[in-house]
Amino acid sequence: MQFLFDIHTHTMASGHAFSTLKENVEEARAKGLLAFGTSDHAPAMPGAPGPIFFKNYKAIPREIMGLAVYTGVEANIMDFEGHLDMTDDMLARMDYVIASLHLPCIKAGTREENTNALIGAMQDPYVKIIGHPDDDRYPLDYPRLVEAAAEHHVALEVNSGSTSPRTGRKNADRNIPVYLALCKKYRVPVIVNSDAHIWTQVGDFASAEAMLKAADFPESLILNTKLSGLRYVLNDSERLREL
Repeated sequence: MQFLFDIHTHTMASGHAFSTLKENVEEARAKGLLAFGTSDHAPAMPGAPGPIFFKNYKAIPREIMGLAVYTGVEANIMDFEGHLDMTDDMLARMDYVIASLHLPCIKAGTREENTNALIGAMQDPYVKIIGHPDDDRYPLDYPRLVEAAAEHHVALEVNSGSTSPRTGRKNADRNIPVYLALCKKYRVPVIVNSDAHIWTQVGDFASAEAMLKAADFPESLILNTKLSGLRYVLNDSERLREL
C-alpha cells in the first residue's frame, strides 16, 4: 500500500509542535511523498497562531524541493452545533480544512452531542476532513457519523498518531476498526494522515496501514493512494486543475 500525501501536519506555529515547515517538507520528500500539507491549529487552541499567520500563507511556495505543497488548517469545533473558530473569509483562503474536537476548546458531551458537533461541522462547505474521530474522550455514534460523511462528501480521517503509545486519545485502536467497517460497507472514503507534531512523524502511516489491512479496506476508498484523491478534500478549483 503506497501513500502519496500527508496533509495533517503541524509546525512550531501551533504552539505545541516541535519542527519547522522546512523540516517537515524535507521529511515528506525523504519518505517519498508526492504532496504535502501543513495544517497548524486554528486560533482557539492555546498557543496557536492568529489570523494573520493564515493570511500570510501566500508566502509559502506552491512547490518546495519538487514536492507539491498545500496550506490548510485544523480548525477547532467550538460547540455542539459544529461552529468553528475561523471566519468564512479565513476558511475560504485555505486549500483544505480539517475540523476536530480538542479538549482545550470544547468539553466532551454526550455521545449524541459529540456526534452532533462533528455532523454540524460537516455542514460547513469548507470542511472536507473530520480529524481523528477515534477518541473515547469524545464518544461517538459511528453509524450516524458515517452516514453524514457520505451525505456531505466529507472524508473521515484514519489518524496514525492516535494509536501511538504516548497519545492522549483513548481507545483509537478499538474505534478506528468500527468506522472503517462502516465506511467499507457504505463506500465512504477515508484519508490517512500522520498528525505529525515533530518532523520524524511526517509520512509515518505504519499503524494506520496495519488497521486498514486488518479491515481488508479497499484501496479505492483510501484517498492517499492516488494524487487525484486530493480532489475530494481541496477547496480551490484552481488547485484542483493542477492535479
